Amino acid sequence: MRRVCLLVLDSLGVGGALDAEQFNDLGADTLGHIATACAQGLADVGRKGPLRLPTLSSLGLGLAAELSTGELPPGLEVSGPVSGKYGCASEISRGKDTPSGHFEMTGAPVLQNWGYFTPDTNSIPKELLDELVARAGLPGVLGNCKASGIEILARLGEEHLRSGRPIVYTSVDSVLQIAAHEEAFGLERLLDVCAIARELADKYRIARVIARPFVGDGGTFSRTGNRRDFSIPAPSPTILDLLTAAGGTVLCVGKVGDIFAHRGVGKSVRAHGHDHLMDATLAAWEGAGDRTLVMTNFVDFDSVHGHRRDVAGYARALESLDARLPELLSRLMPGDLCILTADHGCDPTWPGTDHTRERVPVLTYGPGIVAGSMGVRESLSDIGASVAHFFGIDGTGHGRSFFAHDELSNLS
Repeated sequence: MRRVCLLVLDSLGVGGALDAEQFNDLGADTLGHIATACAQGLADVGRKGPLRLPTLSSLGLGLAAELSTGELPPGLEVSGPVSGKYGCASEISRGKDTPSGHFEMTGAPVLQNWGYFTPDTNSIPKELLDELVARAGLPGVLGNCKASGIEILARLGEEHLRSGRPIVYTSVDSVLQIAAHEEAFGLERLLDVCAIARELADKYRIARVIARPFVGDGGTFSRTGNRRDFSIPAPSPTILDLLTAAGGTVLCVGKVGDIFAHRGVGKSVRAHGHDHLMDATLAAWEGAGDRTLVMTNFVDFDSVHGHRRDVAGYARALESLDARLPELLSRLMPGDLCILTADHGCDPTWPGTDHTRERVPVLTYGPGIVAGSMGVRESLSDIGASVAHFFGIDGTGHGRSFFAHDELSNLS
């Protein structure tokens, strides 16, 4: 029996990207800067002292970061032999966004540019918004600018409640975001509006339309867990497509199904918050049969801590997930494989609130998997190629397996 659990620690970059300067991110290092801040006592809110990740460190996380930047992050030393195969991977896709990272890691790198709404104000074309208003029966829209999701709610939330006009905004990523009050405007209505916007955004090659429901009043607003991503499908077949076509099963937890526009996905399980995401992953794994891929995205690293430049919160979230990982790793049987990686960086010490161009860690663990370094990988597509190799199916044509030719022959 062969099964794979692929965990995406959303935005956990390890610095070192060779093209970082092209993205104005030269020197960005999500993990390294968090670990340094912790070691210096600058991230002691809700926690204290150096970053403590015993499980991830034993799998080689610190060593993967050292491969990327040449420096071992403080607190991530390994006292004995590593238990996993570890390395880091460069991203070759044109963007530093969620779809690009996920598509590439599943064997479909994005080699053409996404479209972007580049102006800071009047960002989204009038033609698109006029048609959206007409087709969705809206009284108009608010915002139409580049903005942080938290800031724009504080600024326009009350006006949205008074006018019934949804808030539209974008960022440096290829994205159109639409925020509306989950109760006053209605969640289903917001999702319907976003589905229309997805159609209209296709001609601009916008990677994602994101529904951002929120609640609250009196100027105090907070997002809910009912976010929904409406994505362009991957530019070419992914390992999800190929495994499904070969008779396997793909189970997605969290926002993964949305990222892939549910193509190649057998079942999606929605969950909000890292503990619930881990609970859902464990439940999916318990019921997983032969030739099953379980794929989970732990989004709070990015959306709750990275974008909000919350170093201490990011550190707490890493330590909390690290404490729960043994629950999953202890359930791996012969023929099982767990891969932990990331889709991009989001350095909480970096200027601005956007993603950062970085290499990402690649950690693998499973009974019979040979521990040690896999080095610096040229593309995230090596992950997809390795999953295909593990399952014994043809890959997508992108990437190179990090397993030796006969390394998997003795597994169940």
